[in-house]
Amino acid sequence: MAIPDFVLELRRHVGTMPLWLIGCTAVVLRDGAAGAAGAAEPELLMVRRADNGAWTAVTGIVDPGEHPAMAAVRETLEETAITAEVTALVQVGVTGTVTYQNGDRTQYLDLTYRCRYVAGDPHPADGENAEVRWVSLAALGALRPAITPHMRARIDAALADDPQPRSVPLERD
Repeated sequence: MAIPDFVLELRRHVGTMPLWLIGCTAVVLRDGAAGAAGAAEPELLMVRRADNGAWTAVTGIVDPGEHPAMAAVRETLEETAITAEVTALVQVGVTGTVTYQNGDRTQYLDLTYRCRYVAGDPHPADGENAEVRWVSLAALGALRPAITPHMRARIDAALADDPQPRSVPLERD
């Protein structure tokens, strides 16, 4: 995964000590094929991460001074070549501590956004992902490796029609 320059600069000063960062998750939806009932079933844009092989919605780090919703749109374009627009903030959560292979530790305030597909053909655009594809809701459970419960909760929040964002407890693996 590409590490933002501001994080590299922070790491020069704090080493592997825990960093508190803002992250965003973009759950991008588009109308899919008509199902048995004739209604279009939504499809989700999913990526298979190059670093660990996990299937996720698009995720990324918010740059200093950047609005988190704009970060979700930027990350989607950078990682998948898909143009999307944010339609709602659907969930606010805090991850557990993430320890990377090099020993760096981070914890994220994650803001999950429901996004609408605008244009583009999905493909791994920046090397952070090994695969990018549209997945129907019915096929979501068949992805291997399976989606983590935390990522599934973010997707479920985007699919729900809740008028307010969900606030979730600390994620623990």
